[in-house]
Amino acid sequence: MAERPEDLNLPNAVITRIIKEALPDGVNISKEARSAISRAASVFVLYATSCANNFAMKGKRKTLNASDVLSAMEEMEFQRFVTPLKEALEAYRREQKGKKEASEQKKKDKDKKDSEEQDKSREEEEEDEERLDEEEQNEEEEVDN
Repeated sequence: MAERPEDLNLPNAVITRIIKEALPDGVNISKEARSAISRAASVFVLYATSCANNFAMKGKRKTLNASDVLSAMEEMEFQRFVTPLKEALEAYRREQKGKKEASEQKKKDKDKKDSEEQDKSREEEEEDEERLDEEEQNEEEEVDN
C-alpha cells in the first residue's frame, strides 16, 4: 500500500492532459482547480477499484476484470458511464486483436523468409558438394590416365 496519501494520486501530467482535452481551446485552469480535480479523480478511481475488488472477491478471484469494473460502476450509480465504457472496451479489444494479428503475420513472414534462406543455403551447400565430388572424380580420372 502507499506510504503517504499523496502516493495514491494520479500523475499530474495525466490529469493536466485530460483537462486540456476536455476544455475548449483558450480556456485556462488554475493550479488549485487542477489539484482539486486531481484529488477528486484519484478518490473516484480508488472507490471504483474498491467496489470492483468486492465483485472479484465475491467471484473468488484476485484479479479484477472488465466486468468487475462495469458492475462497480452500476453499483456506484454511474450507469450512464457503462455504455461508453463498454464501447471503449470493445474498441480496445479490437485494437489489441489487430495488433496481435499483425504481430503474428509479421512472425509468419519472418519464419517464411528464414525458411527460404535456409532452403537457399542448403541448395548452395548441395551444389558445392556436387562440385567437390566432380572435382574428385576428375582428379581420379587424371591419376588413372
